Amino acid sequence: MVGGSTLRGLCALLVALSLLSALCAADAVSDLQTKGRAAVDAEVAKSTTCTKDKLQVRKEWYAFSAGSFFGGDITASEKKAYIAAVLCITKAPSKLPAASYPGAKSRYDDFVAIHMKNTMSIHGTGNFLSWHRYFTFAYEQALRTECGYNGTQPYWDWGRWASSPETSPIFDGSDTSISGQGEKVAHNSNGMKPAGNGGGCIASGPFKDMKVNLGPMAALGDTSPPKNPRSDGYGYNPRCIKRDISGYLSQRDASTAKIAALISGQSTIASFQNQMQSGTGVHPAGHFTISGDPGSDFYVSPGDPAFWLHHSMIDRVWYIWQTQDFSKRQQVIAGGTSMMGGGKAATLSDGIDLEVLNVGGSKYAIKDLVSTVAGPLCYVYE
Repeated sequence: MVGGSTLRGLCALLVALSLLSALCAADAVSDLQTKGRAAVDAEVAKSTTCTKDKLQVRKEWYAFSAGSFFGGDITASEKKAYIAAVLCITKAPSKLPAASYPGAKSRYDDFVAIHMKNTMSIHGTGNFLSWHRYFTFAYEQALRTECGYNGTQPYWDWGRWASSPETSPIFDGSDTSISGQGEKVAHNSNGMKPAGNGGGCIASGPFKDMKVNLGPMAALGDTSPPKNPRSDGYGYNPRCIKRDISGYLSQRDASTAKIAALISGQSTIASFQNQMQSGTGVHPAGHFTISGDPGSDFYVSPGDPAFWLHHSMIDRVWYIWQTQDFSKRQQVIAGGTSMMGGGKAATLSDGIDLEVLNVGGSKYAIKDLVSTVAGPLCYVYE
């Protein structure tokens, strides 16, 4: 019979080995990232706007005691600073007109509302990647300029934690997580994956009491969120954030091998973004790994703070794909301007206007947002 102390020691060893395995599993994608970094550094060296002293580094949200050896992690204090900034922005007043957006009570709600307003023209379209790049950048800058945050937007490496995302440092429910699983309640499959072990309101962590005020519009597999008082979803409808986190889709569609194959196996922007957004792509896999309300609602999904770590990873995968042939993979575009098809083809001259979210009040053409080290952008991924 194994003694208690021995069993605890074995468990600790297994946890350490599991973490080590997860860290090492990212090598295929990290190797591609490293391979492309020289081209990025060369562009920074000749830039007059994104210089080495201004370059920001986005890192993964994970915790490991030997993080300095492996690289890429952020400290517990940095995580808490990020969390504090997000909570700060949920308390700051909205800048949207109350008559048009009565449910937007906070500055955080502004991001949800603008995403809702543009949903049908920013998914399955030529501007999907560039629009969300600027959107995530605008959020990062709002945290910095409006809430005193000094860091960058972290990302969630789906592949590193594919088998058990709910036990990862991102979703373990600790005070240095983005909060964890929802309470276990009876609920239906969302149509993308079987019902998991959550489904209810977030049970623990810094965002346990956070509310989503707008929508729902298209929540899937949830326990019937209350209907919004307005048909456009902009009415005031406060409710808890629900999650049903499971590894079903992250293992199937967002493993490290799948991410690496997406980057290495697609040579055109059309094939790359189409595969990313397909029913078995990494984009839906991340959203539906979280699931719940608003996580499974593609209009209101920014209402869950995990959205930003997911879309930073979307941006990272695009960034790595671009750096594999950097000179030829920036000023390229494919796709239309409507999720429903039809309409005109998207062009690099098309504008992206986030209204009250625009950084410095500026809207940009897609061509100004296709490089993370040009135009208004100056960041890389580690």
